[in-house]
Amino acid sequence: MDAGILPGMATQKVTVHIDSALLRRAQERTREGVTGTIRQGLELVAASEAYERLRALRGKVKFSINLKKLREDLG
Repeated sequence: MDAGILPGMATQKVTVHIDSALLRRAQERTREGVTGTIRQGLELVAASEAYERLRALRGKVKFSINLKKLREDLG
């Protein structure tokens, strides 16, 4: 494996201009290098649609779970 790239994974080399302070803060958070930090950021952006759909379901999904009974089963 080379720099976290899986065999057969399509990749593209790009040049971007990023605020150095923003990149440094992001790297401190991810504890990754530039490539790993950018990859995590892009994955979060790509996943944001799924998060929005889940948030839209809040309060609309009904569960038929008896919490008291469930807690008895765990105890």
